[in-house]
Amino acid sequence: MYLLGYDIGSSSVKAALVNAENGKTVASDFFPKTEMSILALKPGWAEQEPEMWWNNLKLATASVLQQSGVDTADIKAIGISWQMHGLVMIDKKRQLLRPAIIWCDSRAVPYGEKAFKAIGKERALSRLLNSPGNFTAAKLAWVKEHEPELYERIYKIMLPGDYIAMKLTGEIGVTVEGLSEGIFWDFKENKLSEDVMDYFGFEKEIIPSLTPIFGIQGRVTDAVAEELGLHAGTPVSYRAGDQPNNAVSLNVFNPGEIASTAGTSGVVYGVLDQVKYDPLSRVNIFAHVNHQSEQTRLGVLLCINGTGILNSWIKKNMIPSELGYNEMNQLAAQSPIGARGISVLPFGNGAERVLGNRDPGSSFHGINFNIHSLSDLLRAAQEGIVFSFRYGMEVMQEIGMDIKVIRAGNANMFLSPLFRETLASVSGAVIELYDTDGATGAAKAAGIGVGIYASPQEAFASLRKIQTVEPDRLHYEQYMDAYTRWKKFI
Repeated sequence: MYLLGYDIGSSSVKAALVNAENGKTVASDFFPKTEMSILALKPGWAEQEPEMWWNNLKLATASVLQQSGVDTADIKAIGISWQMHGLVMIDKKRQLLRPAIIWCDSRAVPYGEKAFKAIGKERALSRLLNSPGNFTAAKLAWVKEHEPELYERIYKIMLPGDYIAMKLTGEIGVTVEGLSEGIFWDFKENKLSEDVMDYFGFEKEIIPSLTPIFGIQGRVTDAVAEELGLHAGTPVSYRAGDQPNNAVSLNVFNPGEIASTAGTSGVVYGVLDQVKYDPLSRVNIFAHVNHQSEQTRLGVLLCINGTGILNSWIKKNMIPSELGYNEMNQLAAQSPIGARGISVLPFGNGAERVLGNRDPGSSFHGINFNIHSLSDLLRAAQEGIVFSFRYGMEVMQEIGMDIKVIRAGNANMFLSPLFRETLASVSGAVIELYDTDGATGAAKAAGIGVGIYASPQEAFASLRKIQTVEPDRLHYEQYMDAYTRWKKFI
C-alpha cells in the first residue's frame, strides 16, 4: 500500500512515493534537473507556464514508478503541495488564458495597498488577517485592469495546486487555506470575503467551490491514468500551499510549533491558536491545514523572497563552474563571524512583505579590495540571509510566537553547517533537522485524507530526526554585532 505526493515548486516539480505501512519513501525524483524558467517581461514580474508544471509532473511520475516497480493499483491516495499565491486562469473550455502570475511577482503591490486603504486597515486586518498586499486577489485586480479582454473570458481562477488537481481529476475546487493565502477569506464571517470581492469588482462565480484539505477531492480520470501511467480512480485526498505543507511534513500542527525552509525563498512558519495579526502586516497569517471555525489554527508565515536565490545567483555569476554548493559552504566557513565587516542584504527577488512591500533589491556593503576574499563574500551572503530571518522573527515574537525550537528538512540552505549554526545562534532557537520534504509530507497527508492514518501523529510517527543544532552562546555577542551592523543598511 503506497501514497504518492507531488510538490509543485517554482524551481522544480517533485514526486515521492511512500510506503504507507512503514512511512518510508521508496522512490522520489524531481524535474527539470536545472531550474524551471521564470518569465520576467518587466522588472518585478514573474510568470510561469502551468503546462510546464504538468510536463515535469509527468516526468517525475514516470521516474518514481520506474524506480519502485509498484503496481499502481496499490497507490491508494495522492497529495499535492504547491508554490503559494499564484494566479492561474482558465476559460469555459478549461484552457489556460495566460501564464500564471507566480508568488514572487510584485506588479500587484499598488492594487493591494489601495484595497487596504479602501477597506480600512482595522477592518481588513481583523477579517483578512493581512493586507491584500501582493497576493492572488491583488494579482487578479491587475489582470482586470490591464488585460480586460482576458478577464472577461475567465471561467475560474485557481492556485497552482488547484490547477494540478483539476488536471488529475477533472474537478475544480479550492480549499479554505487556498482562499486565505489568496486573501479571499473572511475569518470573522468564515466565508468568502465580500469586502475583497466587492472592492475589486470580482464576480463570485469565478471562485471555485470549496473542497476539504483532507478528504477525497476527486479521482484520477481514465485519460490522465493513461497519460501518467497511474491507476484510474486513485483519489486525490489532500492539498495545501507549500509552506503549510512543509509544516505538515515536519509534524507541525499545534500552537507554538515552528517549521522553516530556505530554498529560493526563506520561510519561518508557526502555528497560533488565537486570531491575531501584525498591525503593520509584515508577516502573513493564513488558515493552517487543520483550521476550522470551531478550532483556530493559524499559520504565521514570515517569508523572505530573496534567500537561496541569492546563493544560486552568486554561484552562477561569481563562482568558478567546477565548484558546487558544498565547496561554497566550505569556503564561507573559512571567514570569521561577521565576514570581516561585509554585510549583504538578500532582498533581490521582488517586494518583501516584512519590509512593508518595499523592493530594495540586494546590496553588498563594506567590501575592501585589500582585505576581503571570496570566502568573506560567501559568508556575508549566508549571514545576510540568516539576519533577514532574525529581523522577521522579531515581528513574529511581537504577536505572540515563542520561538524556541525550529524544525526543518535537511535540504537547500539547511545543508550548510554555517547557515544552520548561524541561524541557531542568532535566533537563540534549537534547530532540528529531519529527513523529509514537501512531496513526502503531501503523500503522508493524503493518507490522512483517505483514513489510512487515524491522526497526524500516526502519519508522521516515522519522521526521523537527523541532527540537532544548539545556539553558540559563547560567540553570541559577535553574531549580534554583525546583525546590528547589517540592520543599519535596511
